[in-house]
Amino acid sequence: MAIVGGMLALTALPVKAQKWEHLADTPQMGWSTWNKFQGNITEDIIKGIADAMVETGLRDAGYTYINIDDCWHGKRDADGFIQADAKKFPNGMKAVADYVHSRGLKLGIYSDAGTETCAGMPGSLGHEYQDAIQYARWGVDYLKYDWCNTTNVNPEGAYQLISDALRSAGRPIFLSMCEWGSSHPWKWAREIGHSWRTTPDIWCSFDSLRVFPGYSQFGVMQCIQLNDSLRQYAGRGYWNDPDMLEVGNGMTENEDRAHFTMWCMMASPLILGNDLRSMSEATRNIIMNKEMIAIDQDTLGIQGLHYCDRGGLQFWFKPLAGGDWAFTILNPTKKDIACELNWQDFNLTDTQVSKLSTNFDAVVYKVYNLWTHKMEGKTNRKSKTDRKLTVKAHDVIAYRLIK
Repeated sequence: MAIVGGMLALTALPVKAQKWEHLADTPQMGWSTWNKFQGNITEDIIKGIADAMVETGLRDAGYTYINIDDCWHGKRDADGFIQADAKKFPNGMKAVADYVHSRGLKLGIYSDAGTETCAGMPGSLGHEYQDAIQYARWGVDYLKYDWCNTTNVNPEGAYQLISDALRSAGRPIFLSMCEWGSSHPWKWAREIGHSWRTTPDIWCSFDSLRVFPGYSQFGVMQCIQLNDSLRQYAGRGYWNDPDMLEVGNGMTENEDRAHFTMWCMMASPLILGNDLRSMSEATRNIIMNKEMIAIDQDTLGIQGLHYCDRGGLQFWFKPLAGGDWAFTILNPTKKDIACELNWQDFNLTDTQVSKLSTNFDAVVYKVYNLWTHKMEGKTNRKSKTDRKLTVKAHDVIAYRLIK
């Protein structure tokens, strides 16, 4: 307030900054250090991964971010600005960013809303604006912001603060919120962040928990189960994040294929976590499946619908731009399951989000197998059984239904 001409006048309050727009019109794609390397990261590893992303064609397939997770930190300087670990990054983070940018890629970095990161490095609490300025100076394009060591910190306030700081620093930086879904960020963070974690950390298992004192890591199926109930909160510019991909880190080929497929069906971020410099041909074929990636990156921006379970199988639909649908049968069990498929069983309307209908009783779709890359006929409006299928254990059959 101020006194003007003997009268009270209200001065304008500062306007709350919004996140940078159009950085997440489709779910982000890239690679992160954590799942494979954890704290054992160096400048040479980052540069080698950047080279591999270009040489393998991953960059051209849409994977653009190289994200350095926890343990890159050195100490703060006398003015409080964070520095990179000089042993791991002897040329500094600006040089790493310059190299990544020279390869047509973007650099991501990591911090934490608390006093320390999850690995005990300096957190951003009390240094939010300084850290945002430093990231902008370095040329960072992406920030993963974690939630360890945050006693008595309000999550909505903390994430709004770092979002405002990133905006004020003047460089468009993607904000990946990582508080594990504890405070239901999908209900309040649409204007703050570009994606938010919906689950605890993933680990390289298809269907089991990894239990530690005080917390557990989730397998693929546990992440799916938590994430698939939140589809109404995702859309263009804001995505549910069931954590990074474990493809290529030790599961079977079937499990990797199912893992990747379901992240695409759920319009999830596709952040790779394997060593791209030495991956198998099977891993390459999974993460480079451009037709499956197109399901994830579809411009309609709708998270897939877990429509029903039947005979041990899960049936999922995802509406796509132009009237197509993605359809996936997931087998979460440890045995192969045979089924008879009748499209008339799936005349559905997505009343929750898109309001679109499959209309199998009126529309005939071409059926394209997204993993064999072959047409498999058309949907049928008359016969009771259109096709007989066997879905392998911990595997999927996935189609694009083309209108």
